[in-house]
Amino acid sequence: MAIDRTSCSRFAANQLRLLLSVTAYVLFQVLQLAARTTVLGAAQIWILRERLLKVAVWVERSVRRIVLHLPQASPWREAWQHVAHALGAT
Repeated sequence: MAIDRTSCSRFAANQLRLLLSVTAYVLFQVLQLAARTTVLGAAQIWILRERLLKVAVWVERSVRRIVLHLPQASPWREAWQHVAHALGAT
């Protein structure tokens, strides 16, 4: 979680860095739970990061929603869609 990375001289800056690290860890735990029903069910966090988050998408934003258009040739497209549906996407 990068807790040992308290290189700033001020307490508030180190506290913010720690809170961001812990928040990212918790979000990845939720992502890992959502991915349990896919082919990435036993994947570690770095694999989820590379295969699900580092994806080039086209973002379409409207007043009511945000739509992510995945490329047709994405090898992890189905796993991404299963995880998105497990997290509540329509």
